[in-house]
Amino acid sequence: MQSIQPGQRRTPLFGWRFVRHLTRLISIYWRTPDAKWSGMLLALAVALELGTVYGNLWLADAERQVFDALQDKDSHSFFTAVGLLLGVTLAFLLVSSYRIYVRESVEIRWRRGLTTYFTDRWVGPRAYAQAELHAGEVDNPDQRIQEDTREFVASALGLTLSLLSAVVTLASFGGLLWSLSRGWVVPLFGHELGIPGLLLWVAVGYALLSTVVTHFVGRRLVSINFDRLHFEADFRYGLVRFRDHVEAVALSRGEAVERRGSERRFGAVVENWWQLIQAQLELALTTMGFGQINGVVPILVAAPAFFAGLITLGVIVQIRFAYGQVSGALTWFVNAYQEIAHWRANIERLSVFAEVMDATEREVAASPLHVVLAPVPSLRIADVRLEDPEGHVLLDGVNASVAPGEHVAVIGPAGSCKTLLLRAIAGIWPFGAGLIEVPERARILFVPEEPYMPIGTLRAVLSYPDPEGTFSDEQIREALGLLGLGRLEQRLDDIEQWDQYLSTLDHQRLGLARVLLQKPDWVFLDKATSALDEPLEKSVYELLAQRLPAATVISIAHRPAVAEYHTRRWTLGRCDDGRLSFQAA
Repeated sequence: MQSIQPGQRRTPLFGWRFVRHLTRLISIYWRTPDAKWSGMLLALAVALELGTVYGNLWLADAERQVFDALQDKDSHSFFTAVGLLLGVTLAFLLVSSYRIYVRESVEIRWRRGLTTYFTDRWVGPRAYAQAELHAGEVDNPDQRIQEDTREFVASALGLTLSLLSAVVTLASFGGLLWSLSRGWVVPLFGHELGIPGLLLWVAVGYALLSTVVTHFVGRRLVSINFDRLHFEADFRYGLVRFRDHVEAVALSRGEAVERRGSERRFGAVVENWWQLIQAQLELALTTMGFGQINGVVPILVAAPAFFAGLITLGVIVQIRFAYGQVSGALTWFVNAYQEIAHWRANIERLSVFAEVMDATEREVAASPLHVVLAPVPSLRIADVRLEDPEGHVLLDGVNASVAPGEHVAVIGPAGSCKTLLLRAIAGIWPFGAGLIEVPERARILFVPEEPYMPIGTLRAVLSYPDPEGTFSDEQIREALGLLGLGRLEQRLDDIEQWDQYLSTLDHQRLGLARVLLQKPDWVFLDKATSALDEPLEKSVYELLAQRLPAATVISIAHRPAVAEYHTRRWTLGRCDDGRLSFQAA
């Protein structure tokens, strides 16, 4: 995995790259059929957002009436105003609460669509090629799909609706500030200077100053947040990898190496964290300082007008409320800066992930090695050349065909590309050239040396890749018994980490049990019996011949005895000049 040092990446907060990436991420979901329902919910969320702004206008006026009644010592007007204030407050609370509920309803639908998009593209046949081609470019795709999509959607909605609210608030309360201070005069060098809407201009000037200073202080948070996501994910992935390979580490006495690796990865987290909290401290001091001073500004500006008898105490309260709303709207960027910086990192990570998957698809599609499903009964390999991802030729001149029902042993020394050839037939190794025709109507099953054990019950493990419930318990128990796993027959409903709970021998026997259950037309065994002793291996091939008499079997194995259970051979070896050779017989 490519190493990134803390603070190494410098992604601008805005720019054409940001616009391009944001546009793409938004269009992924909002062009789908499901988006119309979310669109209606979003329209309701916008209406409720505007309702809160309207409610704030009513609250400001109600508070003015309360304080004017207090100043006039009018008890009747006071209690009437208090009743109005309570009613407006209740309505405001209801609108504000449902605003959050509706927004979160949109959020989960959007997140579901975006997560499905990335999951469908990542968990597919191109994932292996992507890992080979772009392993150093995209770290922790699991985190990008789970965490970055969640945070991107939440911030996209939150920032958009809060910006809308800020704009409407500015228009509404800006007009109120203008009207409340339109007739004020400012004493200046012995003269009285009339400035229409003085408070509005004060709020605008103060907001511009705080925005410029905040951006200057907090701009490095973008790169720090990007690195934080990377380092946190690396640290977590290292711990998960240790958990998944705890037995191998323990047998190798590799705990000290794993601890040092974890400490090194966590050291990067800590170093990045110190950078983060230092940057956040500087930003917090800036924003809180501007915020505290800003609370006093409207009172200082309005005090001369109050002392001159131009306005009442209630108007002072209304001015302070309105000024706070306008100032909050104008300083939206300041208050949202940290979230924008984190959101920008989410956008970058998701966009790079999508671009890498796009590049993988283009590179695979452009590959001259074509694997096609053909309306033919046989497997045909014509003029195939296999290369590594850098373009170095590994195996060339492969020509072979396999008819239905034949048993072919693929033999050769270690490193002779036997497994690579099966990967090419499976369509997951696109590096090379030539043509591979695979029967389109045949059921094909590839069984690797270490079969994959999904999370779930033992029944689900045995049914994989078919859904749990595809096979009856009687069929499953019979397959277990035939492969010497009768002790597991009563554990079909148990959920374990089966890849750690069972031995390598049991893993391979479970993989072979899947063959008996699924009854494929074509079976590719990639060292799938390497953990079995020779008598058990022989019984497995006899069992396959008995239970799947019409199936085509292609096996990779290092033991010479395996070839005896097959009628044909593909032999791979090394020539005198070091190149690999292929011979079909």
